[in-house]
Amino acid sequence: MSHTWKFFRAGGFDQVRIDTAADLLALRELDQKLWVALSCPVKGIEFDTRSLALIDTDNDGHVRAAELLAAIDWAAARLNDADVLAQGLAGVPLAAIKDPAVLAAAQGLLPAGGELVSVEAASAAETEYSARALAAWEALASSAGSTVMPLGEATEAACAAVAEVKEKLDDFFVRCRLAAFDMRAGDALNASDDALKSLGAAALSAAHADIAALPLARVGAGATVPLGAGSDSGINPAWAQRIAILREAAVVPLLGARAAISESDWLAIQDQLAGHVAWQAAKPAGLPPEAEAVRDLERLARYVRDLLPLANNFVAFRDFYTHQGKATFQIGTLYLDGRSAELCVAVNDAAKHAALAGLSRICLVYCDCTRNEEKLSIAAAFTAGDSDQLMVGRNGVFYDRQGRDWNATIVKLVEHPISLRQAFWSPYKRLMRMVGEQLQKLAASKAAAAEGKLGAAAAGVGKKVEAPAAPQAFDVGKFAGIFAAFGLAIGAIGTVLAGVMSGLLGLKWWQMPLAVGGLMLLISAPAMVLAWFKLRSRNLGPILDANGWAVNARARINIPFGTSLTQLAQLPPGAERALTDPYAEKEQPWQAYAVIAAVIFVAAAWWTR
Repeated sequence: MSHTWKFFRAGGFDQVRIDTAADLLALRELDQKLWVALSCPVKGIEFDTRSLALIDTDNDGHVRAAELLAAIDWAAARLNDADVLAQGLAGVPLAAIKDPAVLAAAQGLLPAGGELVSVEAASAAETEYSARALAAWEALASSAGSTVMPLGEATEAACAAVAEVKEKLDDFFVRCRLAAFDMRAGDALNASDDALKSLGAAALSAAHADIAALPLARVGAGATVPLGAGSDSGINPAWAQRIAILREAAVVPLLGARAAISESDWLAIQDQLAGHVAWQAAKPAGLPPEAEAVRDLERLARYVRDLLPLANNFVAFRDFYTHQGKATFQIGTLYLDGRSAELCVAVNDAAKHAALAGLSRICLVYCDCTRNEEKLSIAAAFTAGDSDQLMVGRNGVFYDRQGRDWNATIVKLVEHPISLRQAFWSPYKRLMRMVGEQLQKLAASKAAAAEGKLGAAAAGVGKKVEAPAAPQAFDVGKFAGIFAAFGLAIGAIGTVLAGVMSGLLGLKWWQMPLAVGGLMLLISAPAMVLAWFKLRSRNLGPILDANGWAVNARARINIPFGTSLTQLAQLPPGAERALTDPYAEKEQPWQAYAVIAAVIFVAAAWWTR
């Protein structure tokens, strides 16, 4: 290879450095297995859509590797100084243009002494040329008068009616000429008996394809096309409505009222509308031929400005992994739950996106965003903090890349570990939630029982007191079983606690904190190990692939880099903080007494063994 490449390590893989125009021009030599992406969507990313549309030459909504390379080659062929591709200019310098036609167009746009044609100026020039061409085309209709508009404003409707039946009418009159040439052709070119019999077994309607394929009317030498309405008009039912429109829109205004049209009438109608048809065909689709250079000038100005940034968000993800800027797929920042999530991508369907993006092993929060009448759906990656307060229905604020703020509401969560700290405390949080839920259920059941007794008592007010039922004999065996069960449970718990306490008391005082810490670590270790593996395997690829990208590398997001993508709330440097909260909950003395008692008990037990 003639070019010496430089690579940088980020995301767990090697990425090519594209710093110079030489790097950009040599991309065709670089093995595409080393490209981070091989395709990106035109929509849903933060990049100039007009530039992407020019690069997307097949208009399939994706920019592919071959199209990017073709754009680089196209720009290089029209520049005598390709270094401008890496200078971050807002357009193309006059001195760098090699193509004579493009250079002439640029000189016509620049004021005296001007040196650079900006993208905005080139785009405005193309728009102006397009408007000028359209105005000239419209002026042609005014100057030509009845030649182009024989029916005035109704001419367009007449041409549309003629175009709708032209092929069928031409077919009919050719058949009639054949019948005039040879009388045997008349019967042969009309609907055959077999064709009509085949229709008998089908469920028919006027729009049936087999009916529409039959001749327009009865074929014969010198035959005409009937224009009458009704079931006895002699017109193929599949074409009756279109012939009626032709009669009202073209035949009557151009030829006058008549019962049928002959071939000469048909040709006369087309002759009178030929000027309008030719005028419509000449409508400019874009720039006129003499202004092709202006279009190329705009394209060249955009390529000079945009090709290098696009390559660094396509061939490599430099902006994303180096934090030199934001990547094209980062459409803004979500502020929610005291955090700011910078990895936010646009999504069309949250459920469809999550089916693939969930493989990224990243905690994703899907939000519906609204701003006045505008709507937007995003997926935000939370890579620091915890997920305790992330839940469907919570609100936040999303800031797009233009600085506009949107109301954001969580509609879906894809839960994955966010941090090792969260994984360490997760067993205890689950235990506390479980205990809390059980206590709430117990309290609710007791409250319901109490309310039931009160209700029964209230219902009995005013009724006669019934004779008390005979007291039941005390069942010793029943209560003995209950007491035995309680005793076994308490004994089992006491045995466990005694074992733990005896083990702790058998240690030296400085070993006790280590033992407690080891026990906690033993409880949290499984969750931390699982979280560690998931955090190390976080991958950006599925998130982008779900949006139509073709990510070609294992774009990992490790723990340090992931932490940098979500910022936690922090007090500014040098801020003063008052630690006295006038509304803080007052501490209860019994808590202090309990701690003191526990310390005295442990110390006495250790001292006396």
